[in-house]
Amino acid sequence: MTSSRPASPLPSGVTAWARNLTPLRQFLRTETGSAAVLLAATVAALAWVNIDPRSYGTVWGTELSFHLGRASLSGDLYTWVNSGLMTFFFLVVALEARREFDMGELRQRSRLTLPLVAGIGGMIGPVAIYLAFNAGRSPARGWGVAMSTDTAFALGALALVGRRLPDRVRTYLLTFSVVDDLAGIVVIAVVYSGRVRPVPLLAGAGFLALAALARFRRVRYGPVYLVLGAAAWIAVFSSGVDPVVVGLVLGLLAYAGSASRDDLEQATDLFRLFREQPTAELAQAAKGGVRTAISPNDRLQQIFHPWSSYVIVPLFALANAGITISGGFLARAYSSPITLGILVGYVAGKPAGTVGAAWLVTRLSRGRIRPPIGWAAVAGAGAIAGIGFTVSLLIASLAFHGTELQEAKAGVLSAALCASGLTWIVFRLTAMLPKRLKIRALLGTADAIIDLAVPVDPHRDHLRGPETALVTLVEYADFECPYCGRAEPIVRELLTDFGDLVYVWRHLPLRDVHPHAEFAAEGAEAAAAQGKFWPMHDLLLDHPGALTGRDLLDYAGQIGLDIDRFKADMRAHARAGHVAEDVDSADLSGVSGTPTFFVNGRRHHGEYDIESLSAAVRAARARAVLDGTGAPRGAAQS
Repeated sequence: MTSSRPASPLPSGVTAWARNLTPLRQFLRTETGSAAVLLAATVAALAWVNIDPRSYGTVWGTELSFHLGRASLSGDLYTWVNSGLMTFFFLVVALEARREFDMGELRQRSRLTLPLVAGIGGMIGPVAIYLAFNAGRSPARGWGVAMSTDTAFALGALALVGRRLPDRVRTYLLTFSVVDDLAGIVVIAVVYSGRVRPVPLLAGAGFLALAALARFRRVRYGPVYLVLGAAAWIAVFSSGVDPVVVGLVLGLLAYAGSASRDDLEQATDLFRLFREQPTAELAQAAKGGVRTAISPNDRLQQIFHPWSSYVIVPLFALANAGITISGGFLARAYSSPITLGILVGYVAGKPAGTVGAAWLVTRLSRGRIRPPIGWAAVAGAGAIAGIGFTVSLLIASLAFHGTELQEAKAGVLSAALCASGLTWIVFRLTAMLPKRLKIRALLGTADAIIDLAVPVDPHRDHLRGPETALVTLVEYADFECPYCGRAEPIVRELLTDFGDLVYVWRHLPLRDVHPHAEFAAEGAEAAAAQGKFWPMHDLLLDHPGALTGRDLLDYAGQIGLDIDRFKADMRAHARAGHVAEDVDSADLSGVSGTPTFFVNGRRHHGEYDIESLSAAVRAARARAVLDGTGAPRGAAQS
């Protein structure tokens, strides 16, 4: 039975702990937060160019050159922003594409088909409409402008117009928008590059090949890639091909993965050596051990993503979004086939292309491949994908000049406004549906990826909550871990708030940092052998600093155990096998730290606070109602 002990308030240290976000969720939040900065930069560019157009052109036309002996690189500030700094933007886009491929929705390769086809459909639709408006005209060469989704702007706008949406909607938008971002880079390199010089291009390809070889040999020394990447960028820039493609290649080479327990234990050992003998050499070794425990993808995301979102992309907007607005210009623009082709292409072609492609894949596969969200959410994601800011303006600057460039910018900016309004309408209408239909329209019926490698077994696992619960919350935890102690009152609050939730505790003693954790886990299992797991569990979490043999004997006496039997079990390590099985199941599920939660088999990637976990439980319950599934029946409580 659930203990009646009241939930205690969170300790003051919970703030930093609650910020423990996974890279994908952090990516989404960074892009969402940066949308306001991007919007402000766009407004600033429009204001600047309309107040003082001469200074706007003068600043971005400023020449900036670098010389080393006889070699030199030169270009105006506009070029350095578009071809230099934007390389880091495309590096970040490629990093997230690689993360989704290694760890996200696309790690199941069968799920790669739908976002790939949806991304292609979302490019073909707008391009076809643009070409229809400009058939037989010279502006038809700018077809690439009406193609790519701006991931940062689209995610930010989705957060504003589609509040309280499941994270799965944002993830779906990210997976297919990355496809046309990557395709946009290829189009820039192949279609919109100037006169190509083959020798520098081959040299750039050679440097990138060396970077790929270093990655294959698992070289983890960052300066190697920095030097090779810089050399590749200079060579490609000199060849006449837009060098942003270098960022794409380097990002795709950076593999993603969770920190393994072996790497974490090695880092702990190195730090322990430094603690015992604090020398510069051991400090460097400890630093290297911590750094290499984290995947290159994580490290690069941490370094470059905030700069990309809050500095580089807004600076790009400031340099590219300037349009001199007047009544005469607007009249010409909104009758221009360039502006109308881009506007209609994005607002109508994007949702039609993405939704149509997703429907076609679902139909042809007879439902075996389907979107991970409902069709209303698919339509809303397709509508917001009509925001094509960054790559679109970049291609426009390469394809057009003068008045045509201004008309293209007007189309891109107008499409962003209209796409946001259309998305708001889609989700507003969805919100008016009856509750069950609304859930199905947002969540869909596709099977969710199950991250929990070993299913819950009510005959061996420790369960707390009603036997017929729709939602199962599994926690891998450590009795000596302070964060697990802070999570415990939150779990109790969840059990109080949700009558259809069953909670499962599994052991993951972090022996390298918590020397008493494994002994405490065996003590809890010895108590379970006498039907008192949960009383012992509660006492151990209440006293994470008192887990010695004497302490455990005292707790055993408090909860009324047979002390002799408890002593015999502890001396013989009779319950060590159960703890080891939990640890093995954690390894199979990719769990290396505590606490780690799974909600109906899906790893929880949010904050460990009541709001985040409650939202995850509500979403899982809604999905379980639709699917007719839930927690294991016959869940005995020990």
